[in-house]
Amino acid sequence: MHSRKALPALTVGAIGVVFGDIGTSPLYALKEIFNGHHPIPVTPENILGILSMVFWSIMVLVTLKYVLIIMRADNRGEGGSLALLALIVDKAKSRRLTWVVSMLGVFAAALFYGDSMITPAISVLSAVEGLGIVAPELQSFVVPITVTILTALFMIQRRGTGAVGLFFGPVMVGWFAVLAVLGLNEIIRHPEVLAALNPMYALGFIGNHTALAFLALGAVVLAVTGGEALYTDMGHFGPFPIRLAWFAFVMPALVLNYFGQGALLLNEPASIENPFFHLGPSWAMIPMLILATLATVIASQAVISGAFSVARQAVQMGLLPRMLIVHTSGQEEGQIYVPFTNWTLYLAVVALVLGFQSSSNLAAAYGIAVTGTMMIDTVLIAFVMVLLWRWNRLLVALVAGSLLAVDIAFFAANAIKIPQGGWFPIAMGLVSFTVLTTWRRGRGIVQEEIAKQGLSMNDFMAMIGSVHRVHGTAVFMTSAKDGVPAALLHNLKHNQVMHERVVLVTVQTADTPYVSELDRIYLHHLKQGFIRVILRYGFMEDPDIPSALDHCSRFGEPFDMMETTFYLSRETVIPRLSRSRIAPWRARLFAFMTKNATSATDFFRIPNNRVVELGTQLVI
Repeated sequence: MHSRKALPALTVGAIGVVFGDIGTSPLYALKEIFNGHHPIPVTPENILGILSMVFWSIMVLVTLKYVLIIMRADNRGEGGSLALLALIVDKAKSRRLTWVVSMLGVFAAALFYGDSMITPAISVLSAVEGLGIVAPELQSFVVPITVTILTALFMIQRRGTGAVGLFFGPVMVGWFAVLAVLGLNEIIRHPEVLAALNPMYALGFIGNHTALAFLALGAVVLAVTGGEALYTDMGHFGPFPIRLAWFAFVMPALVLNYFGQGALLLNEPASIENPFFHLGPSWAMIPMLILATLATVIASQAVISGAFSVARQAVQMGLLPRMLIVHTSGQEEGQIYVPFTNWTLYLAVVALVLGFQSSSNLAAAYGIAVTGTMMIDTVLIAFVMVLLWRWNRLLVALVAGSLLAVDIAFFAANAIKIPQGGWFPIAMGLVSFTVLTTWRRGRGIVQEEIAKQGLSMNDFMAMIGSVHRVHGTAVFMTSAKDGVPAALLHNLKHNQVMHERVVLVTVQTADTPYVSELDRIYLHHLKQGFIRVILRYGFMEDPDIPSALDHCSRFGEPFDMMETTFYLSRETVIPRLSRSRIAPWRARLFAFMTKNATSATDFFRIPNNRVVELGTQLVI
């Protein structure tokens, strides 16, 4: 629980990080609905109908689904698809159910990467497009300026976001305040727009213009993109500050702005060219452009940081190979930088901007990943309702079924945009899913092969009675918590000696974000100077082997690093030419990932001058 004194700071911080994506949607949502690939005539009836659809979409998909229901399903305070996956797998008793849930969670994580590529591109591009309204002759500079801003944003990631993060909250508070003031000013002039709060206007529009309403859903979803971030970022701030920020500030500001744009369109239909920038007075155009650009950069930063967190979770959960993870702050655990993820995202984002050229074109690509993630989250939360919350099955069917029906409607409406650009997030999602599942399957096969080639501890003990023992400690890293590591067998075969104290260390990832220090270490004394140590880390933690071994002194087993040698096994994977337990092309992909994975030395923070690596070949 956070203290009351910390609540204001946490709430402002949540406004700066959590709501960046959904907070910048007013820049392009209504413009795309009325002026996009499936334009809707700007008539009073259509304006009120669309506004009602936008309002009730926010109420159902964001407020009800995420804020009130899904945010209750925290995994030791952490949220997101992978945290939800770990929560369910821990309770699922059926192997088939575990497999289905795992695949859904992995695919949701894969779709997140597609979304994290599009969000920076469409957000920054939509803000810079305001330049074309301020000075039409500068329209040709929109794309180059956007690429320049995005390049600078991705380049500063390696320096850390701590200092910049101090400004996130205040800038976004100012942004939402401006949204509210601009919208309220126009609503006061045309209060009749408030009639759209009545859901009958949405239902009437759907009933009278069913085909048009279905097409409109593909753009209405732009108003709720970022809603899933409320759950993903829950671990940084806690559920209460996020809920407080949403109900007291963010949601009112968004609704006021959307209705203000609607009021403007009722009076000046020609403003559909860019209703957001036409809301303000002409003298405020440049300040609005600057503030909008800052807000979209912050929204992009939040998505990039989220991608780093998901990458770390995926590595810890065995879905990605070891990657270099740089901590950019000595105080904040969550501030990390993953170079591979950063530059992969950068290349994709710049390619999107150069390829699609405008936010309207990018809007066609947006939505598929978000609605796909939302559908999966609904299915996963249904499992949580049954397995963890023990809700009545009929109630689960009613609540989850209704939410799923809404999700499916939005997903279907976005599916028709696949030829116009919706193929991109699907393609990125499939590529990510293939990589994640290939690594997971490949590691499973490798562990099976190692187990086949291994030797039981009892048989090994019977063999080493006459082996010469030398002074010091040898630490052998092994993925299996039983049996003899391949590196130990190789060392004994080639060097014919063994240290007087041999420690077999296994690192395990728990189904929780963090593991307490009391539960971190399990130490077992075996025969003949052998010790087995099992280290447990949460999926939001980074393993630090020397630090963990220092804590073994409480078990009466102190470690002096100057007298300790670490033995690691470097596996060379050779893919079979014929099909075996994994398709040949996937075997080659797995071999490539294995070759390019970060070394265990760096990943586990082992001193380089204390490491001996022994190679072994595995055919899969």
